[in-house]
Amino acid sequence: MSGAEPALALADFEAARERLAGIAQETPMERSRYLSGMHGAEVFLKCENLQRTGAYKIRGAYNMLAKLPPEAREPGVVAASAGNHAQGVAFAATALGMPATIFMPVGVALPKLQATRDYGAAVELRGLDFQTALAAALEHVERTGATFVPPYDHRDVIEGQGTVGLEILDQVPDASTVVVPIGGGGLAAGVASAIRLRAAAQGREVRIVGVQAERAASYVPSLAAGEPTTIDALPTIADGIAVARPGALPFAIIRDAVDEVVTVSDDDIARAMIMLLERAKLVVEPSGAVATAAIMTGLVASDGPTVAVLSGGNIDPLFMERVISRGLAASQRYLKVRIALPDRPGQLAIIAQIVSDEQANVVEVLHSQHNAWTSISDVSIDISVTTRGPEHADRVLEALRRAGYEPQVL
Repeated sequence: MSGAEPALALADFEAARERLAGIAQETPMERSRYLSGMHGAEVFLKCENLQRTGAYKIRGAYNMLAKLPPEAREPGVVAASAGNHAQGVAFAATALGMPATIFMPVGVALPKLQATRDYGAAVELRGLDFQTALAAALEHVERTGATFVPPYDHRDVIEGQGTVGLEILDQVPDASTVVVPIGGGGLAAGVASAIRLRAAAQGREVRIVGVQAERAASYVPSLAAGEPTTIDALPTIADGIAVARPGALPFAIIRDAVDEVVTVSDDDIARAMIMLLERAKLVVEPSGAVATAAIMTGLVASDGPTVAVLSGGNIDPLFMERVISRGLAASQRYLKVRIALPDRPGQLAIIAQIVSDEQANVVEVLHSQHNAWTSISDVSIDISVTTRGPEHADRVLEALRRAGYEPQVL
């Protein structure tokens, strides 16, 4: 940790935990039989997706606000966010009797907008992106004297997030590896610090693995450079951790306290979300599923109990529908193919019978006579088929080829 500010101590995290008593829930820890069999060691899921407001963010927000002196409370607090941070700040401010104003981009998802208002905050919509909303929030601070609540780059916020780490070691005392999402770094910094301090007091070590979305992995080049580095973050389904530059304080902590940072693809994340829905019966947002995705893709090595932090569960149902389709396709349980057919009656029935004989199911058909890639005497069809996985999908394709067709996987 840089500057004159003292390093975080175990007592700081324990005090934050006392402060959060009755506010943040001690979220469940669930053993995953499926992931344990895949990983070769016991895997547990720390369900912050079941936290109040649907994410861990309430911990850091409340801890910071509860430590504000009386004279800072009257002007209230302000934050800029398009998601979980907004809801955490709104809830914390209302619980402490403080006014809160949250600046959000105009295109924010309706469920997140409504939830933030329902938790008691005044919401101001500004611009089409987060940076515009942030600039408006900072201008509001200058004009009103309200306290700005950053999402991750603040000591008190990190203290609050670190209470997740204390709970992990209470619930899985022999945990050998903890896997945690990283965006700006507040959660990972807090969890890693709290766990290392508690484990050191017990005379042992716990391995900490951070996970980022590969299209917005600012910590990878930053750690290589030895200092926070700005990247061009690309669009990713894990928008909650799509941060172009690490926070200065979280980076200083993560550099020393996190053993390794790995990245996962959008397809990896979608597959993890499908697994959590089907096997664990848990709704987890993309950012919250990256730790599970890292375990599923074999990026996390461990010879003992492993804990994956599911950091949040706030997801728009319409977006969830898209992610499910993406996850099924990535798992080859949803196969879409294009086939050229002779333009004569009965051809579609033949294709449907071939698919049926392989015990797969056609869920959608698009028939066209206007595709340039077919000959003038042919038509094309796009068929969407549900299968049981890669081997079953391959059998369906091979059956079509044996019948003389040339399916193109889309």
